[in-house]
Amino acid sequence: MLIILTFALSACTAATSELLQPEPLAPQEPAPAKSASQNVLLLATTTSTQDSGLLDVILPDFMQKFNMEVDVIAVGTGQALTLGQDGNADVLLVHARAREDEFMAAEHGVRREDVMYNDFVIIGPESDPAGIMGMTDAAEAMKMIAETESPFISRGDDSGTHSKELSVWKTAGIEPSGAWYISAGQGMGEVITMANEQLAYTLSDRATYLARSLAGLDLVVVTEGDPVLFNPYGVIAVNPNKNPNIQIDLANQFIDWIISVPTQEMIAGYGVDEFGESLFIPSSAL
Repeated sequence: MLIILTFALSACTAATSELLQPEPLAPQEPAPAKSASQNVLLLATTTSTQDSGLLDVILPDFMQKFNMEVDVIAVGTGQALTLGQDGNADVLLVHARAREDEFMAAEHGVRREDVMYNDFVIIGPESDPAGIMGMTDAAEAMKMIAETESPFISRGDDSGTHSKELSVWKTAGIEPSGAWYISAGQGMGEVITMANEQLAYTLSDRATYLARSLAGLDLVVVTEGDPVLFNPYGVIAVNPNKNPNIQIDLANQFIDWIISVPTQEMIAGYGVDEFGESLFIPSSAL
């Protein structure tokens, strides 16, 4: 009986073991490689075009006309140019002409066109502790801000605005430092908010300042009109050799659209109803 019982238990164990064995998995097909979407354009641009509200007004027209989406990456001009140089954007909309020319000379871009311009302004509290209200010499105004150690918020983000600020400091013969000088590392909208909270001075493009003033600001324009504060914007198609996913045809389509007469008219009309003047002046050669 013991021998028979032993054989029976052995047979059960073997059957159970067979039942518990996992079935072999069917071979899996490799996942298809991802490719760039043919109806999504990657636009690297400055925070000023985003924070001013301009893109919200004009981009829907492009997307509707050409049945595509636009993925906007709003960063400082320096970062936007780096994205282009690394092949991580299809087209750029930036505002630092000298750096744009360097970008093109290095063959990172294959086409550049003028789009629009406005100007930079120095904004600050109405109390104006530096005494620069009404000045038209930006370098002298910045020099007085430094001499009085009045709070100044810098973009500090390698943007076109930051580049302009540094060039004005250089003209003034000053390398700003100290507790009064705060490098924020933020976009234009955030810097204006910081300056407003701290009643500090900052350099801003006029469009973003005016757009933000609609929500109420304690800051006013204290210095403007210096020719060095001219602020041109350009659009650049990134060299498709940078990345096989760069969509040069869509980039050129975008450029043709943004410099076309209808789009330039939209740009010219932006801000007129709210401020009695355009926030950006068209500059296309068309």
